[in-house]
Amino acid sequence: MPARPSSRGPVTTRTAIVFVLFACVLATLAAAAEVPAPPRVAPEAVGEPFRLLNALEPTLERDLNEAAAQGYVFTAMMDGKTIDGSNEAVVVMSRRPAAGERPARYKVLAAEETSTLRRQLEAMGAFGFRYRARSFAGTSFGGPEAVVILERDAADRDAQYDYRLVAAAPASNMQSALSELTSKGFEVKGLVVSKTALGTNEVVTILSRRHGRAAGG
Repeated sequence: MPARPSSRGPVTTRTAIVFVLFACVLATLAAAAEVPAPPRVAPEAVGEPFRLLNALEPTLERDLNEAAAQGYVFTAMMDGKTIDGSNEAVVVMSRRPAAGERPARYKVLAAEETSTLRRQLEAMGAFGFRYRARSFAGTSFGGPEAVVILERDAADRDAQYDYRLVAAAPASNMQSALSELTSKGFEVKGLVVSKTALGTNEVVTILSRRHGRAAGG
């Protein structure tokens, strides 16, 4: 009796084909996963010499760093009341003069109490963040808070900054404290309104210097 033809041959072939196709799909997915996604660039940022940001938005820090990644650096900040009487703060960022430079990093501090702001500044100064600007009163961060913008230069990784805060009351003590600190190399950077531990408002002067740099250094 002639041998019955085996039907396992075509089945085995089909199984091999499916296995090969599955392996190809896995290899394609793995290769795609290794390709980094292109950076997100806002359409309005292309070719524009300036970017305007709302400094009262809680997303300010994210917006600053996104603009920096697109080739912008912090230039100025305005705060106060608009014509209609509402509070407004605007940050202006401009194109970096040299293409290809590593973008700066930005940190936004928002503090209601002087002691909190002091701790935040000291911590960020140790990581190389320098003072750039400040705003205060009626922000959307949660009320009348001091808002400070700090910047870290990517090209100067070893930089560290010391910060000191001096309250304005009484005025005679403030003057002597400022004189002593400036004699040690500190520079006055700005004034903010914050709260004491007792809940009263006070005017505070922010001073800073590069770590290890005394007067004349």
